[in-house]
Amino acid sequence: MQTLNKDKAIVIFSGGQDSSIALAYALDRFQSVETIGFDYGQRHAVELGARSAIRREFASFSPDWSDRLGQDTLIDLTGLGRISETSMTRDTPIVTPEGGLPSTFVPGRNLIFLTYAGALAYKRDAGVLVAGMCEADYSGYPDCRSETLDAQINALRLGMDMEIALETPLMAIDKAESWRLAERIGGGRLVAIINENSHTCYLGVRSERHAWGYGCGTCPACELREKGWRDYQREETVA
Repeated sequence: MQTLNKDKAIVIFSGGQDSSIALAYALDRFQSVETIGFDYGQRHAVELGARSAIRREFASFSPDWSDRLGQDTLIDLTGLGRISETSMTRDTPIVTPEGGLPSTFVPGRNLIFLTYAGALAYKRDAGVLVAGMCEADYSGYPDCRSETLDAQINALRLGMDMEIALETPLMAIDKAESWRLAERIGGGRLVAIINENSHTCYLGVRSERHAWGYGCGTCPACELREKGWRDYQREETVA
């Protein structure tokens, strides 16, 4: 089995809050960090612009981060969007049916992301994948669960005959705790950069600014981000 460089990481980076914090986590720990993102015909394609803004701000955050932040790769996965009848890839209402998954669930999305990231890691000799999936405070997507990700990373090890690890620093923490993680990594300045530049809103709204960032304020992603920010700020005030 091929052994890859454990000082090099590939971050699955969408431009959202979680993946931005995951990127900060990687830059704080690895000597070389690349990012990979995906255009799958998402309704909130504005997040692809947020990726560039976050990378630019992180590169100027410190000389170390500038030196460590390497190439970005954007993969065209619009075929996934064409076969996905979801509210993330169609202009349809966002609903959660009784006993079912939210209409924003894109089947296979994270599994495909990991496969492409693994292929890039193989090419780049990068021994670690880093991703922002979370099962403690999320929308109920089955491909965000640790058991799903463990199975997929094991499949990549076997299928590519390489020794690779997956780190998901947000897996067991909620949104408020993820803001605290960002603060531990880079203080209030890093929190402010992520708050201002990352994008979460499923509807792609960047014209409305709230204390917690930009967004419509009513979609499930905005509601979750708002709650996390409010809880984080409340705990900061108490402390």
